[in-house]
Amino acid sequence: MFLIQFLLLAAILFSIGVYGVIVRRNGVLVLMSIELILNAVNINFIAFSTFWGASGQVFALFIIAIAAAEVGIGLAIVLLIYRNKRSIDLDALSELKG
Repeated sequence: MFLIQFLLLAAILFSIGVYGVIVRRNGVLVLMSIELILNAVNINFIAFSTFWGASGQVFALFIIAIAAAEVGIGLAIVLLIYRNKRSIDLDALSELKG
């Protein structure tokens, strides 16, 4: 397979993720969109590493570890917001403004 196919797949996933972060108001869906963005970056790292013979798999493992921590912390924040406000609508949060 060619490199351009993987790059096109990663670009589509990245675009869907950015659209989800911008448009969605639900906290869980925003976290899922961020996961799509991180997975698109993983696809790019692994595609370039197989094409050039570099160590992209190491970077992909770091991103997977960061994504797991992001999900844990993000879900804890969303659950805390739901416990206090009874809604996970991110537009309704005015306490987070600085």
